[in-house]
Amino acid sequence: MAVGYLVVNIYVDNVAQPLEGANVKVEGKNTNINLLSNISGKTNQIELSAPDVEYSLEPQTEIKPFSEYKITVTKFGMEPKIIEGVEIFPETISYQNVFLKPQSSDVEIETIEEIEEPTLWAEYPPQLENNEPTIYPKVLNKVIVPEYIIVHDGIPTNTSAPNYVVSFPDYVKNVASSEVYPTWPYETLKANIHAIVSFVLNRIYTEWYPSKGYNFTITSTTNYDQKYTPNRTIFNTISDVVDEYFTTYIRYQNQNYPYLAHYSDGIDVVRNGWLSQWGSKSLGDQGYNALQILKYYYGNDITLDNAEIVNLFPSSFPGYNLSIGACGSEVQKLQNELNKIHGSYPAIPQITNPNGIYDEQTASSVRSFQTVFDLPVTGVVDYATWYRISYIYSAISNMLKGIF
Repeated sequence: MAVGYLVVNIYVDNVAQPLEGANVKVEGKNTNINLLSNISGKTNQIELSAPDVEYSLEPQTEIKPFSEYKITVTKFGMEPKIIEGVEIFPETISYQNVFLKPQSSDVEIETIEEIEEPTLWAEYPPQLENNEPTIYPKVLNKVIVPEYIIVHDGIPTNTSAPNYVVSFPDYVKNVASSEVYPTWPYETLKANIHAIVSFVLNRIYTEWYPSKGYNFTITSTTNYDQKYTPNRTIFNTISDVVDEYFTTYIRYQNQNYPYLAHYSDGIDVVRNGWLSQWGSKSLGDQGYNALQILKYYYGNDITLDNAEIVNLFPSSFPGYNLSIGACGSEVQKLQNELNKIHGSYPAIPQITNPNGIYDEQTASSVRSFQTVFDLPVTGVVDYATWYRISYIYSAISNMLKGIF
């Protein structure tokens, strides 16, 4: 047996409200661990048993390539929650978010939720080949990454299925963690994430479902779209790639919109012109980079492009990293956002003089933010850190406005 790692993040309703002092019990084979969430709603990282990495690197149906655990989260005044099927892969950090609700009556209501297994292990219906536009109307005049999308958890005509409002990066992390294994090569993960982003941006650009009268952006079903799993465990290798590339999509060089990038496992379902997930893993093993992998399946006429950030965050990444010595309006904007985040996350120190100069105090606040939100701790604001700060700032601002 190998080992993987788990961090549990506890919130009240949404990420703008971390919950300190929640009790977390982790149970599995020969495992019974009790944890407590800190001031940022996080538990300590713990080590858990997982299968050997080889089982997730080759197609097989004999040994499950991940281990599963049950977590129980309790806190006085909150409704308890149990999540079953938390996934631990070898050599990987698993992040499990848990959202608690205030107890509404004297009767304690315990919620039990089970995470569906990933598509490469469980059996899901294959994607329909004709569920795509044949004409692309110019619905939008640019490719936009929205702040949130609405995911319908069922087939389009199932009116009783719930809709989930999900931030765009969180949606991509969820789908990627459902569709591929986090132990795969970095360039393979990038290629698959580019395809996932392209697919959902195509649905947004064409208004595929709203144009048919539906009140959602995309479905969670594999026979219509791509797999979204409520309460899913997210993996650090996948999360890191999404943070860096959630605006990057595939398009053909003579087209100005995202390509509806179909894919399949490449074992049970094989279709010409579709990316093979297992095939992309093999190409990654051979040293292919992400674009080479994508061209292998979608043709040499494709290119990678970046969406314009319009609706997602207060301001776009300035185009260069911010570090000690930087100055200007971008630095002051960053400092003000960190100070607002401090109100919900006091472990991130307040910047006493937000004057637009990136000093050691600013770098210290950035390092604390990166620690709390599982980013590489550098004290430098790169693309991933800039947008994570903007996302948390927006979530807190929306909460204070009563939007959530």
